[in-house]
Formats: sequence, C-alpha cells, structure tokens
Amino acid sequence: MKPGWTTVTLGDVARITGHIVDPASLPGDTPYVGLEHIEKGGRLLGMSSVAAAGVKSTKVRFTQAHVLFGKLRPNLCKVTTANVAGVASTDILPLLPSDRLDQRYLLQHLRRPSVTAEIAGLTSGANLPRISPKALATVMIPLPPLGEQRRIAAVLDHVDTIRAERRASMAALERMPESVYRSMFVENSDPGWTTAQVVDVVASVKDAMRTGPFGSQLLKEEFTTEGIPVIGIENVVTNSFRWTDRRYISREKYETLKRYTVRPGDVLITIMGTNGRVAVVPESIPTAISTKHLCCITLDHDQCLPDYLRATFLWNPVARQYLAATAKGAIMAGLNMSIIKGLPLSLPPAALQREFAATVAQTDSLRAAAERHLVELDTLFASLQSRAFAGDLDVSKVALFS
Repeated sequence: MKPGWTTVTLGDVARITGHIVDPASLPGDTPYVGLEHIEKGGRLLGMSSVAAAGVKSTKVRFTQAHVLFGKLRPNLCKVTTANVAGVASTDILPLLPSDRLDQRYLLQHLRRPSVTAEIAGLTSGANLPRISPKALATVMIPLPPLGEQRRIAAVLDHVDTIRAERRASMAALERMPESVYRSMFVENSDPGWTTAQVVDVVASVKDAMRTGPFGSQLLKEEFTTEGIPVIGIENVVTNSFRWTDRRYISREKYETLKRYTVRPGDVLITIMGTNGRVAVVPESIPTAISTKHLCCITLDHDQCLPDYLRATFLWNPVARQYLAATAKGAIMAGLNMSIIKGLPLSLPPAALQREFAATVAQTDSLRAAAERHLVELDTLFASLQSRAFAGDLDVSKVALFS
C-alpha cells in the first residue's frame, strides 16, 4: 500500500444516519427518492415529491452530503447521490462521510463490482436479501489522503460521465428510426398509397412465410456445439438481430430441415414466449434455420422492404390497433402466422422505402460504433478503478479528456 494510505472500515469514516420522519409533517414538494428512482448500477433516474408519490409511511432524511445506499438486493448496486435534500425510502441507507472521507470517493468505491459482491455476501433474507447497517459498517475501504481521494474521484467521475454520454447517444440513435418512420409514413402518409396485407407482399418462393420445426422434428438433445446455427427468440428479443450464445444442429440434421432456412433480409417475428418482437436478418447471416418460436417472412422487395415492414409492425398505429384487436387475451398474446398474414400495410413508393432503409442502415452503423466505444470505455474504467483503489495509479498524471 502506498505511503499515507490506510485501510479502515466504513463505520470508521462514515455514519449510517437514519433520522426517521413522518411524511405528514413535511411540505408536499419535499423531494422523495425510492428504490425505483435508482437504476441498477447507481444512476439516479429522477425524483418524485412526497405529495406526488402519495408517501404515507415513515421515511429517512438525507442531504446533498449523503451517499444513498439501497439496502434491499444490494447486488443491484443502487448507490447514488442527490443534489438536493429530501427524504428516502427506509430501504435506502443514507451514509454521511466524515471529514476524512470524500463523498464522491465513497460513491465510486461502493460501486466497485468487487465491493458490490462483498456486500451481497453479507445480506440476510433468502427472498428479499437486505444488508443491515451493522453489516455494512464492517466493509473495508482503502483510505488515501483526502486530496488523493478527490483526485481519484475526479478521474473516475470524468470517465463515468463520458460513459453516460455514450449511453445517452446510443439511446438517441435507438429512437431515431421510429422518429423518422413516423415522420415519413404516419404524419405525412399519402391516402393514394397502395394498401395491402403482409400475405400480399411475400416473395414468390416456396415457404415464403414459415414457422417450425415442430414436435419431434427437432429435439433439445439434437442441439450441438457446432454446425448449422439455430435462430430463436433470444436473437430477436431486443427488436434487432443479435447473436447470443449460439445453438447448432449437425449438417445431417439440417438436410432434413432445409425448409426452415433463414435467408438474408428475412423478417423474424416472435410468436411464442416473448411475443411480437421483430428483427431483420442481416446480409452476413451464415446458413441457419429458425425455430417454431418465430414466424419467418421472405418479402418481395419490389413491394415491401424488410426494414419498412419491421417498422410498420412496431410503430404504425393502424398495425398496432390491428394486432391489439386480433391477438387473444393480453396484449400480443395469441400472436400467430395467420394474424401476421392479415396485418394491414400501406405501401409507399419504393424510393421512400429505400430512403428509410438507408437511414436505418446508417443509424445501425453509428450505434454499432458507439457500442464498441462504450466497451472500450468500460474496459478503461474497470482498469482505472482497480488500479486507483489499489494505490497503483498516479492520478496526478492522468489527463482528463473526452
């Protein structure tokens, strides 16, 4: 350990305050923070007020100087700060650092994955694990001089801010295709555009709409660790095509299931489990088959492009109303190939569809680049975090750049 550093317990350098207050005695606009306001990982999603949240039971006070620690399921790392004073749920422990401990340094320490895991190991309660104030106070924390604590916190906060900005840009890119679709095809739709149903725009190929294999055609024990990939719900559940942990079948088994081959540009719609998710198969897809959980559609691209059908399924008000009216039971329950065949479509000119598809492709490219950058930032942050709290990082020489 570096000279001037020591290791102490959290209870040595911070007080777990728990001043209980009756919300009836507070002004209605008093800020209120519940566990629902803190995202996994610690981002504060916003606050409510005592009046707006309809707070009735007793709460705990906090100030801007506190670190708010979610004691229920601490493995979720719901640890944050607030820029105002207010009251919090009693499932939140307000931690008040002493004059030996910097608030931001404490926050960054408590968000470390190793510390989160350590605290999770100190919980009690099987179904709703909680950390007690007494147990939390025993957690060890490395304690450099206060000035170095502040420099460490500043470095980690800076990289954390860049990560948050990258996530925000990714979220904006995620929303962009919907915004463009609504502008082009909902708000500025032309009543003269051709109307059709999905069944009218499939390609003139065998099994242009298909689902399966069913029953004994494909058994779980026939999956292998290599061979021909099998595409399922997990590849579509985010409404974009994603490779996850891959399942395969042998080349010999594939020969018996060729009719379920997935083609580049196919539209995949989940019809079992998580219903109503939709994605377009990328051009780079290797030879693969789909499962009975998906409806796989090969389109006539002269009439309807895959990105346009996907967007219509997700965001067109007429299509959504049709699905809500025809699906059985709860929303999206009972979705099947017959319902999908009858989905109503307005078909704008091919040039407009191509323009929209180009926007989607550009957005996807930008989002993929942002995702790669975020992975690099996460790796950098983890390295800085580990080295900083071990005393192996000379933070005075770390340049803060974006």
